[in-house]
Amino acid sequence: MYEHLSVLDRRLLIVTGKGGVGKTTVAAGLAELAARHGKRVLLIAVDAAGDIARCFEHDPVGFAPQEVAPGISVLTMNTEDSLREYLRLNLKVPVFGRIGPVAQAFDFIATAAPGVKEILTTGKICWEVRQSLRGEAPWDLVIVDASATGHVIAQLDAPRVLEELITVGPVREQTRWMLDLLDDPAVTAMLVVTTAEEMPVQETIQLIAEASERLDVDIAGVIVNRVLPELLTRADELTFASLQEPASLDVLIAEAGVEVGGVLTAARLAIDLRRSRATHLHELQDAIDVPMAYLPELFLRAEGRRVTRRIADALEDEL
Repeated sequence: MYEHLSVLDRRLLIVTGKGGVGKTTVAAGLAELAARHGKRVLLIAVDAAGDIARCFEHDPVGFAPQEVAPGISVLTMNTEDSLREYLRLNLKVPVFGRIGPVAQAFDFIATAAPGVKEILTTGKICWEVRQSLRGEAPWDLVIVDASATGHVIAQLDAPRVLEELITVGPVREQTRWMLDLLDDPAVTAMLVVTTAEEMPVQETIQLIAEASERLDVDIAGVIVNRVLPELLTRADELTFASLQEPASLDVLIAEAGVEVGGVLTAARLAIDLRRSRATHLHELQDAIDVPMAYLPELFLRAEGRRVTRRIADALEDEL
């Protein structure tokens, strides 16, 4: 899929996409695939509501990394713990006990200053990557189940925004090394997950255009999830159509002893759905100049280790 650098050779993968397209499942599948290749993976869930640990049939995980499967640890972001760590590590401010009032004040400031709140998320992600590059953290790869398309640009652009707002001081110094990591294509790549439907395709096109304009993060590919199988080729159309004629149906019913009209109707609906989605897929292919990979519809329950493994199998074939 990629001509030069493999996706799994990066140190930071940012997985985003419209809500509901399977972004979390794909991020978990990437972690599973990387672990199969002997990599130690930190999987960061930006949205605590996503509960990515369920993809490994594990209880919810908090801000402290916890191993959920061999070679895979999960960390879930939250504002208070992120702020506590940022104050301690980056600004050298000791914090004791709960910082609820400080977090509330921070939220108040963040509403007026663009990039302030987002820097906590981006800073924590970049910190883990930098520590791993220095050999001070055990991760070979950090995978981020990032915010959806409407918010990920603001998070990744936060270091640049703050660098422009703040001309001197420790905060500005922190933004520079973050940008160095995010803008290095040998370190960081973004993967956009979508489905072959109208709204996800439109949001994907818009996201890639905006990311290309505002960010220097490498967009390594688009992963099209839940691709339906093609039941019939166009060469089979005449035969299929003839089966739906009343005379043919009578023969089929007589031979099978069951009502087959409903089966043929369901097959026609599946074929029409597959081809309508193909139209949106062609629109996406024409609109972007980014490598694309395709994951099949699994027809399984939405989450769990079995789904994660199947996604990893499909990703290995595509990447």
